[in-house]
Amino acid sequence: MVRMSAEERRESVIRAATAEFARGGYYGTSTEAIAKRVGVSQPYLFRLFPGKKAIFLAASQRCLEDTIRTFEEAAEGLEGEEALRAMANAYTKVIAEEPERLLMQMQMYVAVAAAEQAGEHELGEQVRAGWMRLWDTVHLSLGADTDETTTFMAYGMLINCLVSMGFPPGHRIWEGLYPEARLRGRLEK
Repeated sequence: MVRMSAEERRESVIRAATAEFARGGYYGTSTEAIAKRVGVSQPYLFRLFPGKKAIFLAASQRCLEDTIRTFEEAAEGLEGEEALRAMANAYTKVIAEEPERLLMQMQMYVAVAAAEQAGEHELGEQVRAGWMRLWDTVHLSLGADTDETTTFMAYGMLINCLVSMGFPPGHRIWEGLYPEARLRGRLEK
């Protein structure tokens, strides 16, 4: 059996943490559950990360980085409407194939609100900085058009909410979205 390096183990912790936090949120997920999913002890987990908050931040940053990369790759070499459609299609694919990424995004926003309410601002600062990188990626891909960026991001957040609430493909709620955002057919295949 090949032993994993600390960096490979760290990556496996981030993946496991994303799945666990996506389901249980920051406050509802134990480090024990993450360690168990990875197959390591909690003391080993804490050799890789100083605590639960550090694990959550790493998972949050990865979630945002992956979404930024998805949009960058989709829009590469495209402009305006073509870039918008390509990014929307790429995000629709992510929703279908990686629902834990979408759910992790939703958990990040809830965790930031709870942390801010408790007077803890580090989590919010880091998540907001990542979200601004996401905004800037979309903004530049859409020709730095603020209205287009706002609309694209608003549709994305609506889609996140609808999927998180479990509205199935083909439900009438999807009819008002632009075609690339409609999940009908994409998730049914």
